[in-house]
Amino acid sequence: MKKLSGKRQALVGFTLFSMFFGAGNLIFPPGVGAQAGTLTWPAMLGMAFSAVGLPVLGVVAVARSGGLAALGNRVHPLFSRVFTILAYLSIGPCLAIPRTASTSFEMAVPPFAGPDAPLGLLQLLYSLVFFAAALWVALRPEKLTDRLGKVMCPILILLIVVTFVGCLVNPLEGYGPPQDAAYAANPVAKGFLDGYQTMDTIAALVFGIIISLNIRAMGVEREEDVVKSTVRAGWIAGAMLLAVYSMLAHVGALSGGAFPGAANGAVVLTNIVPALFGKTGSLLLAAIFVIACFNVCVGLISSCGEYFSLLWPRLSYRGWAAMFAVVSMAIANAGLDLILRISVPVLGAIYPVAIVLIALSFFQKRLAEHRCAYSVPVAVTGVCSVLFALKDLGVPIPLLDAVPLASIGLGWVIPALLGILVGVLLPERGKQ
Repeated sequence: MKKLSGKRQALVGFTLFSMFFGAGNLIFPPGVGAQAGTLTWPAMLGMAFSAVGLPVLGVVAVARSGGLAALGNRVHPLFSRVFTILAYLSIGPCLAIPRTASTSFEMAVPPFAGPDAPLGLLQLLYSLVFFAAALWVALRPEKLTDRLGKVMCPILILLIVVTFVGCLVNPLEGYGPPQDAAYAANPVAKGFLDGYQTMDTIAALVFGIIISLNIRAMGVEREEDVVKSTVRAGWIAGAMLLAVYSMLAHVGALSGGAFPGAANGAVVLTNIVPALFGKTGSLLLAAIFVIACFNVCVGLISSCGEYFSLLWPRLSYRGWAAMFAVVSMAIANAGLDLILRISVPVLGAIYPVAIVLIALSFFQKRLAEHRCAYSVPVAVTGVCSVLFALKDLGVPIPLLDAVPLASIGLGWVIPALLGILVGVLLPERGKQ
């Protein structure tokens, strides 16, 4: 009966962190710091709840439930199948995997290419190398702890710490005043909403399958021990996310005084890192983005390949992984804007459902045989989320403007709470 040592447990946590921490996670915190200024730390408190707390709870919920499909089965098997497929596709080859290549390319190649450089050809060559390398690592999913946790994650952390220390040693400016009225009025609430937009909770649901695979590859056999180790990995990854977010927010807050008016976190980093380190800073920033995006790409290819090879085993894991890599490369070079117009609303529609499922999972002992307690709130939340997604696509639905919290993108919350109340009050199966 083998259990993970402290060192191996930490490596699993590092691996999960590296799978979470992509371009969006790099961009949001410095953006918060730049916009919030002197109110950065209240804003980061709000962001910690949504961008760290929710993903960690997602890891815990999936681990304790026996996987995303098992969690969805509490609503209905058909719902579980459809929801899980949508989650893997929307966070994987239809959104995040292609963006890992396109975003890292934008940060790593054009700044060093000449004005007449053939960027289209360069992007094709870059994405070919990027996805080939990611696929090579992903072909051994049980070895991700050795490759991401031991190697790539420490390098990424080191580069981010170097950037942070550079700001400490040579701060260009102090914290400036808030540049966003919403941050000035309620920094905690605004930080929460910005953290919510990372949608890392969906990633938490799909990464569990690979984390448990790596834990078993280390010799842990008892399911109870696998669950405990997965939960611990979630807490370790959450602590690392919080620490790195705090460092990046500080960098952004300092840049707000030196470079006011930055539109987003990418502009913040592009301004301040070269200002601190000169030409070396541009290389440093490019390396941070490439490594972060590469880690996420490997994690998503592995997770999607593992799930679909279990769902449709006629095609092997390696076949699924290769297909996702090839499709993602094609999308990154040809149809990313189109696929984003479709996948982002789908992701926005299933995200609230995922949060409701996670919340309900922590009351499973009391709701084990009470299917209505799952099906009613999930149905209500799903309908509301789809309607709001259609509205975001331009479909006029005036009634939605009257829904509480709709103006801040949380119009599903009150209907979800009412759905939970109704579902719990309905009689359990077999009872009158």
